[in-house]
Amino acid sequence: MRVRDLGEFGLIARIARSLPAPGPGVIVGIGDDVAVLRTDGTRHILATCDIQVEGVHFLREKITPQQLGRKVIAINVSDIAAMGGLPRYLLVSLVLPKDTEVAFVDGLYEGMQAECARWGAEIVGGNMAHSPGGVIVDIFLLGEVEPEHLLQRSGARVGDRVLVTGTLGDSAAGLALVLHPEARCADEHRRWALERHLTPTPRLWEGQAIARSCLATAMIDVSDGLVSDIGHICEMSRVGVRLWAEALPISGAALAVAEAVGARALDWALSGGEDYELLFTAPADRADELARQVREETDTPVTVVGEIVPETEGMRLIQQDGSSVPLSKGGWDHFAE
Repeated sequence: MRVRDLGEFGLIARIARSLPAPGPGVIVGIGDDVAVLRTDGTRHILATCDIQVEGVHFLREKITPQQLGRKVIAINVSDIAAMGGLPRYLLVSLVLPKDTEVAFVDGLYEGMQAECARWGAEIVGGNMAHSPGGVIVDIFLLGEVEPEHLLQRSGARVGDRVLVTGTLGDSAAGLALVLHPEARCADEHRRWALERHLTPTPRLWEGQAIARSCLATAMIDVSDGLVSDIGHICEMSRVGVRLWAEALPISGAALAVAEAVGARALDWALSGGEDYELLFTAPADRADELARQVREETDTPVTVVGEIVPETEGMRLIQQDGSSVPLSKGGWDHFAE
């Protein structure tokens, strides 16, 4: 057996089964992007880590060190945002080829520090090692959350509405432009898509607003793709979902880039990944109120894109003509063929 036979999530499940049951201090453990740990204080500790590997997550010639530094912090902050928490302290592990220019490291830390300052986090240590191949940047981030504001993936209920912040498919559009720089589209669309891909903005203040409302029932950030990430909510909450194709928020930039490269923006919105928007659920009679509240507090649009149904109904996409098609969890898998 090889790890490709299990896939990323199958391997995670196998590792979880091999370990002892979580101790009394573990509220959320393996299987979520963020561990939630009980303390003697008034707040829970949030712990997450995420990595950027050259050739897998980024191409060094297509991203500046400052952009890479900002992105690697942002994607970790996004995990904390999805729990309704605040980021606090982080450790940085760098794996570098010996011929890496020092200016690259300087620029990397310049970007990381700028992003940390933006969200109130602090770099407190880390580690370094030699890489025989490409650059690897690994971040371990600690945050905190008030127990009453903690949001998990497991609280969605039948009848809830599914909501998402911002727009979907933009990062995939930016990646398409990175890979196809010859594609022609309006400058404003090019700038928007590239910025969303290279320097995403975690929805931290939106996550805080959603958590404070006490209206949301479950939440996750859109890192692997809308379908994959709503799949995580469905799996943990033991429910199904109907997503409405016509309601998905897709930017003019994503539509323009998709046309330029011969792709479908709808596919990017469903499975593109790395948008780092917040995907959450709320009771049907409070969903519009919650969306309006988040918009008023953060100026970020929120869209109702589906509804939670019984688990037996599975996951389906309702198309514009009213027909439905089944959705497979899919999304990004590091070990998939």
